[in-house]
Amino acid sequence: MDFFVRHWELSLLALASAAMLLWNILGSRLSSVKAIGTAELTRLINSHNALVVDIRETSEYEGGRLPNAVHVPLSQLGGRASELERYKDRPVVAYCERGNRSRMVGRALAKIGFTDMYQLAGGFRAWKDAGLPVEQ
Repeated sequence: MDFFVRHWELSLLALASAAMLLWNILGSRLSSVKAIGTAELTRLINSHNALVVDIRETSEYEGGRLPNAVHVPLSQLGGRASELERYKDRPVVAYCERGNRSRMVGRALAKIGFTDMYQLAGGFRAWKDAGLPVEQ
């Protein structure tokens, strides 16, 4: 206990790190958006006509994207979610560059009735690294 008192800065840093790790673990488990890989995404597209939504910003999107992806930047998703409403009976898979931002789409899509929501783990980078087709 004496160590923690003498080195309170290190103790606080360790506590903050543990809290962030726990938040990340619990957040992904409680999220309504399920993480899937490239093979599962391909299966969803082929067998269930999944809607693929690119949530990257325009400059990223213009550098290449998944085939037939609908572009709705995360920064505009709240105001443009209604554009996706007509697809709510299909699974929807969101992706960003590396898979970090796409976990945040669940709440906006759930508000308009989506229930079958996914995010591409590893994002566009994982798709490209797997050698899968990319549109320019």
